[in-house]
Amino acid sequence: MVWLLVVLAIIFTGLLYLTTVKPKDYPPGPKWYPIKGSVDALRKYIVKCGSQHIAFAKLAQEYNTNILGLKLGEDFVVVVFTYDIIKHILRSEDFESRPDNFFIRLRSMGEKKGITCADGERWSSQRGFLVKHFRNLGFGKEEMQKMVQEELSDILLTLECNGLNVEVGKLFSPAVISILWNLTAGSRIKRNDRRLQNILDLLARRSKIFDMAGGRLNMYPWLRFIMPKKSGYKLMMEINREMKAFFMEVIKEHYANWNGKTRGDLIYEFITEMKKNTFNSYFTEDQLVMVCADILIAGAQTTSNTLDFAFLMMILHENIQCKVQEELDRVFQSDVPIAYSDRINTPYTEAVLMEVERFLHVVPIIGPRRVLTDVKLEQYIIPKNTTVLISTYSVHMDKEFWIDPEVFRPERFLNELNELVVPERFIPFGLGKRRCLGEALAKSCLFTFFAEIMRKFSVTCSPNETKPTGIPIGGMTLSPENYKAVFTKRH
Repeated sequence: MVWLLVVLAIIFTGLLYLTTVKPKDYPPGPKWYPIKGSVDALRKYIVKCGSQHIAFAKLAQEYNTNILGLKLGEDFVVVVFTYDIIKHILRSEDFESRPDNFFIRLRSMGEKKGITCADGERWSSQRGFLVKHFRNLGFGKEEMQKMVQEELSDILLTLECNGLNVEVGKLFSPAVISILWNLTAGSRIKRNDRRLQNILDLLARRSKIFDMAGGRLNMYPWLRFIMPKKSGYKLMMEINREMKAFFMEVIKEHYANWNGKTRGDLIYEFITEMKKNTFNSYFTEDQLVMVCADILIAGAQTTSNTLDFAFLMMILHENIQCKVQEELDRVFQSDVPIAYSDRINTPYTEAVLMEVERFLHVVPIIGPRRVLTDVKLEQYIIPKNTTVLISTYSVHMDKEFWIDPEVFRPERFLNELNELVVPERFIPFGLGKRRCLGEALAKSCLFTFFAEIMRKFSVTCSPNETKPTGIPIGGMTLSPENYKAVFTKRH
């Protein structure tokens, strides 16, 4: 019996040792420890730096590499930096797939459905459907601009009636959600509609719990059996059930009204595809639920956070705010609404928005990607099923290219003739086949909302509030600290 225990102990020790051995030609990074891998080293830098994306950058700097090799729990994770490497990855078929781990499946309500986390034939099928659907709806055209203008009118009315002590973080998300809902469900959702508050609450709770517990559960999925409540697993499952119930209520309404004729919204057209493709497993109710969720999750937070940051920068840089307003006053008559197509006449305003996207990088780490076979990347071998994270933060803060990336300076996007210049290394929406599907809508919202509000109002910090620092709050997406502003009518 003693010998058996000794043998088992030796085997167990050997297995633990094997978890610390790095594969041949794996990228450099922190030392691996049994079970945890390099989790402790990463956590130490996150605490020190305040954000995961900066922690990755500091670790890469410490190990003098642009391809950082980690092991987080059981998973091999590689983080890549610099434009040339990232461009190669984003355009390479070797890196098109998404991870197939516990967290990804939990995020997608149990399976790799939807569009964000899907890959292979499912992703190709769904992306093709969405591209066609958005094109038919007039993405980037007059139809979409009407939706944007309708929401903008509500925002302007809110500011005119109550422009004092405005919580900017709550100003734009309802408008963006309403536009996305209109595209998805075919009807505008007003600010006083209970469904709007339900969506906002669900997305906020989901974002918070996935930020706090997602990484831990992904590294140690067995925690859900030992401590389902403390690990956050129970709450994640509850939020998934609530989200599914929310969308299913709307989907059932569409079923009841479906007659085979094109109605225009995404849910209706998806149901049409479901009825045409009885044997195509990619058009199902569960898939439709996750597509709807992905559209709202991906579009709402990123766009509204970018707008929050834009007005925060105007508070912190009054001289830039004045320059934006001078340009808008020179180009537009006060009674003519600003449209997205007008952006060609306002290069400085466009440059300011681009600098907000570069400087504050709402999504500093994009991906994640997965390699389906061993892949050579420069002098390293990325093992099969490794998760690859992409640091767009490193591209937008590259000192060799931007010279002074830590300075907020919109002029970097203008040439000597005051014409807008978009560098190849400016990639807030990604590159390649997985480039953001909602780019046209996001740009339309950003420009139209920002330009019209800046033309009509001056924005300052609320007098009774501490002036915000401008330092982003970390998470899956970066957001500004909560701040209140005063919007004073200009004319």
